[in-house]
Amino acid sequence: MELMKELKIGLVGYGFMGRTHSNAFLQAPRFFELPWKPVLKAVAARNEARVKKFAENWGYESYATDWRDLVNRKDVDVIDIASPNDTHHEIAIAAAKAGKMVMCEKPLGRTAKEAKEMTDAVEKAGVPNTVWYNYRRVPAVTMIKQLIDEKKLGRIFHYRAKFLQDWTISQDLPQGGEGLWRLDVNVAGSGVTGDLLAHNIDTALWLNGPITAVEAMTETFIKERKHNLTGKVEPVGIDDASAFLARFENGSLAIFEATRYARGHKALYTLEINGEHASAFWDLHDLHRIQYFDHKDEGRVRGWRNIHVTDGDQPYMKHWWVPGLQIGYEHTFTHQFADFVQAAANGKSLPPTFHDGLATDYVTDAVLKSAKSRQWEKV
Repeated sequence: MELMKELKIGLVGYGFMGRTHSNAFLQAPRFFELPWKPVLKAVAARNEARVKKFAENWGYESYATDWRDLVNRKDVDVIDIASPNDTHHEIAIAAAKAGKMVMCEKPLGRTAKEAKEMTDAVEKAGVPNTVWYNYRRVPAVTMIKQLIDEKKLGRIFHYRAKFLQDWTISQDLPQGGEGLWRLDVNVAGSGVTGDLLAHNIDTALWLNGPITAVEAMTETFIKERKHNLTGKVEPVGIDDASAFLARFENGSLAIFEATRYARGHKALYTLEINGEHASAFWDLHDLHRIQYFDHKDEGRVRGWRNIHVTDGDQPYMKHWWVPGLQIGYEHTFTHQFADFVQAAANGKSLPPTFHDGLATDYVTDAVLKSAKSRQWEKV
């Protein structure tokens, strides 16, 4: 009997995303027929006591306090970057130069310049790569993509999306350090534009094609916060809220909004797309459902339908339970990793590739530029 080739994984980072990715590595081979067997080889993070505990909990064979140890190891095939944004650029380029496959959390770079250098590195090295924009692999969102590709919606006129949270409203919340690096502009690159809107933008580019121009406004509501690392009160450089108008290459118009100051919302991500024949709406809080309107329905019974995406002929669902039973947020990472292994086994990268991640960073750069210039900016 032929032994299955192993895919030896080196993970960088043990935070929230390190957990979602590790869970995906463990679950994917149990539910999907994979050409390679994932092996959790090593995890790297700065805090030795915590990385040791993380490695033991998730079943990593070894741990390190320097990510370079993973990049230099001969027994690691893929480097998975789940560390803060300011580390992505250096790790991805080093991994690509070492001939490793690369998976990277979003946003790809803090700026499009960083993302371009990362993309050039993986493409020059010819290594399979992907960016963890996991919402593409919610079965209901994947199904909207299928309906659009099948021309069920016809010509697209409108796209609108929002991502609302409320966790940074308190002015006593500090910035920087573990857990709060998203409030430190030097680490994060931007605020909600790169963190939340990046998800909305990636999904929009996938569903509706390239964005050509944007007009944006951003606001930082709390101008100063204590910094966890220096202990001093320092200016806040991130955007707390961001909203923009956009034009797509296909002629459709869009409105995007993200904030961390929408009291009562923890992670409200919704999208709606309106075409000449049909419209579709999706809400992360009810992630298994598509609200769908088809004008071709008989007039007397025409209206919005509520489609429960759990059936075996709907995306991904045949791998899980029986129709009517739900899966959740964590499964989107399992889907992406299973797809990545299939693609990598064929020598291919998995969309969203670094090139796709770069496209999103070009849009977020234009949004931040427009918020300063107060005029339309080309992407």
